[in-house]
Amino acid sequence: MLSRVANSLYWMVRLIERADNLSRIIEVNGQLLLDHERLDSERLRAFWKPIILSTGDEALFSEQYSEAGSAEVIRFLTEDRKNPNSIVSCIAQARENARMVRDQLSEELWEELNSLYLFINSSEGEQLLQNDPPRYYETIRRATFTFHGIAAASISRSEAWEFMDLGRHLERADKTTRFLDITSFLPETEETAGGRGFQWTAILRSCGALGAFRTGHRGEPCASNVVDLLMFSPDFPRSVRYCADRIDRSLHRISGHPRGAYCNDAERVSGRLLSELSYGSTEEILEAGLHAYLDGLQSRFNEIGEEAFRAYVLLPDGVETRPPIPAASVSAVVAWQMAQQQQ
Repeated sequence: MLSRVANSLYWMVRLIERADNLSRIIEVNGQLLLDHERLDSERLRAFWKPIILSTGDEALFSEQYSEAGSAEVIRFLTEDRKNPNSIVSCIAQARENARMVRDQLSEELWEELNSLYLFINSSEGEQLLQNDPPRYYETIRRATFTFHGIAAASISRSEAWEFMDLGRHLERADKTTRFLDITSFLPETEETAGGRGFQWTAILRSCGALGAFRTGHRGEPCASNVVDLLMFSPDFPRSVRYCADRIDRSLHRISGHPRGAYCNDAERVSGRLLSELSYGSTEEILEAGLHAYLDGLQSRFNEIGEEAFRAYVLLPDGVETRPPIPAASVSAVVAWQMAQQQQ
């Protein structure tokens, strides 16, 4: 497979997954605040600012907005085209990547993605966002579900599929850690003085995990049982461990190298991460500090993405006859690529 084709498929799916996760966190946080009408404007800002901090876009947000109120954060994450990670920007970039590799996609998959793109740029979409935001975000989420379902039903399990699956699970794992990290930035209020149960419930809803939690756990959501599900469950499809296993499997299927060994740095990092998650525990994470641990995980997910880019996109033709690429040049290309499409 051509490296540019693999890169486009990877980013097409990863950006769709990012739009889905942003829709989830905005919708759930909005519903959460409806249950706490006593919050004044200052404390409302304190509830929205952690969303920006968890996405890692605080620098860009500060350049464009003077305060982190509900309207500002929602606009920045939903329709601000100056933000490359807003929902609208992600869907537009995903469509552009799909357009470049249409011959690799089924007609149904292209039509679904194109319909979603037309919706967010239509007057109907703008009016729905203004008049009924929950329905707008539900429309985005359902469209992404349909997109993933069509992809699963119409794409051959070839290298193309593995690059798509790699992008989906890298993004999903990253966003799960960022959802969990939101609690690290939330302020103490009268509502949280006795515990953060409602906040952990909101995080479960953001990940679509409330039903899975109720099935496998008794009692109210708390730090230990929510972290245990979203970090270490081998069965729940949005847990970090589950995603890490899929990431490692996709990388080895692409290279053809057996699992348990590695032939490039992406496989080395993913294999080590999967091993740590397979034998880790919630108690160790909470004792060491949740925020620090999650921050380290996010760096490692970025490292896997960067190393996969080096291995399969920057691979030069005629390695034997050409001089090696200087490390500084490789870093510059990787930095440009990441600045375009990845935090």
